[in-house]
Amino acid sequence: MLERFRKLIFWMHLICGVVAGLVILTMSITGLVLTYEKQIANWADDFEVVPPVTGAAKLSPKMLLTKAQSEMQKKPTAVRLLSEPNKPAKLYFGRESITINPYTGEHLGEGAVKVRGFFRAMIVWHRWLGQDGEGKATGKAITGVCNLAFLFILVSGPYLWWPKQWTWKNLRSIILFRSGLPPKARDFNWHNVIGVWLAIPLFLIAGTGTFFSYSWTNDMLYSLTGEERTQSGGKGSSDGVDKETENPEDFSGLDKLFQRAVAIEPEWTSITVRLADDSTTPVTFSIDRGNGFRPDLRSTLLLDRETGDIVRHDTYDDNKTAYKARRWIRYIHTGEAGGLIGQTLAGVASLGGCLLVYTGLMLSWRRFRAWREK
Repeated sequence: MLERFRKLIFWMHLICGVVAGLVILTMSITGLVLTYEKQIANWADDFEVVPPVTGAAKLSPKMLLTKAQSEMQKKPTAVRLLSEPNKPAKLYFGRESITINPYTGEHLGEGAVKVRGFFRAMIVWHRWLGQDGEGKATGKAITGVCNLAFLFILVSGPYLWWPKQWTWKNLRSIILFRSGLPPKARDFNWHNVIGVWLAIPLFLIAGTGTFFSYSWTNDMLYSLTGEERTQSGGKGSSDGVDKETENPEDFSGLDKLFQRAVAIEPEWTSITVRLADDSTTPVTFSIDRGNGFRPDLRSTLLLDRETGDIVRHDTYDDNKTAYKARRWIRYIHTGEAGGLIGQTLAGVASLGGCLLVYTGLMLSWRRFRAWREK
């Protein structure tokens, strides 16, 4: 009975690999290419700025916004400032944005358009198999199903290679690469060794990937914590950069509010200021104290435009458990939650995914040829 069950798992493992193999390979290759996307794109942009005079201070938010509104002939909806002295600022006009010199307000250009376009194309292939428009839904459905198939492969794999007897001879073939093997034995060795060492990171990548394809995974997360899922998932901490708003003609009082926000969050590394609709609407400050990949180092501060009083101050700890976990998922998927080391591990896992597909398909092809010969 146990042997029949194992045989059933084996054939399900093989069929999932053969049917979903090319899609898994596509997601693995694009995932590998996207490993250091942000670092490469930022390096290619070459937006590092130098103060015009040694010790010069950056322009205040009010001065940057006033200058931009005068030159662009339209009202900015938000501004993003970085604490590092040699980093640029960014102005938002709804969904559009420009990069500027924080010391002069000068537009620094479009940056590495081709590089960012290449990475956007990789993301489209990674998420939707290169489909755009109405085809996205089909691409998303295919990648979602194949991602679930990959999860089954990762779970069933250890069950299949688990040795009946724990001897060094049995373990060596599944935990160490061996040289001098014929093609079939080599592929079997590689398939097992890669699967053993990269099972956990690959499971985390594939597991978190399900949250981008299916809503039931989010519902399950809230059910496990016993919390009710709201529309925003928590108290709401969106920076609102993409939202089109009607802004005041002037930015009076904004500098004072910015200094108030800095005093409340003195360890900030970046602050995105979403401008108030009118004098009665609070000004929103989305504050990051890390590198942009740590949800626990983000907060949202709302200040009264007239008095500067705190209307609301949402921190990571203020949110529900499920919502906090959900905010980590995107950065676990890319490895960015672990910094450069985490990104590198995710990249190695993606490369491992490519090799798993290749060796798995080659083993399946040899099995099929042997069956035909018989």
